Amino acid sequence: MSLPEPLARLVEHLSRLPTVGPKTAQRLAFHVLRMPEPEVRALAEALVEAKARTRPCSVCFHLTDTDPCEICTNPSRDPSVLCVVEDSRDVVALERAREFKGRYHVLQGAISPLDGVGPEDLRIRELLDRLRTGEVKEVILATNPRVEGDATALYLARLIRPLGVRVTRIAHGLPVGGDLEYADEVTLAKALEGRREL
Repeated sequence: MSLPEPLARLVEHLSRLPTVGPKTAQRLAFHVLRMPEPEVRALAEALVEAKARTRPCSVCFHLTDTDPCEICTNPSRDPSVLCVVEDSRDVVALERAREFKGRYHVLQGAISPLDGVGPEDLRIRELLDRLRTGEVKEVILATNPRVEGDATALYLARLIRPLGVRVTRIAHGLPVGGDLEYADEVTLAKALEGRREL
């Protein structure tokens, strides 16, 4: 049995979302149909408003509805430490930890020749412009621990070091509560590399 055309169209659009397969899209579509109409309208309005009002900060390129963003304008943040991440989801993750008190720079991706993404496609020029002001003393490279993230971090480190700015990389390794016997070789190697004195 086929779905009514409006419902089939909703399922099709939902299935285009990342990590949403056809079955999940169908479950979501049926859930939306069971929702009261005011909630459906509120969901639709939230989608349209988020798309219309959210844009990259002109300083750090984190997503915001005010420009510059609240992190860049917060006087209690340390402007001498800059954490470089691939996208805004990484900023959100780091902020959840409540440990980092500096500022951010969002590259909006990682170098990936297979996907056609080169250094010129990222916010690297803007990063270097920020570093040339002399305000930043340390750059923490917090790109994701995969081939593209590591390549991006190495590329950035080569560009940043000549500017006299300290370059560090976030540690990689075992998650808290993880067992050594279940960790893969690369994770164990990274954990050993990132070891520190007690």
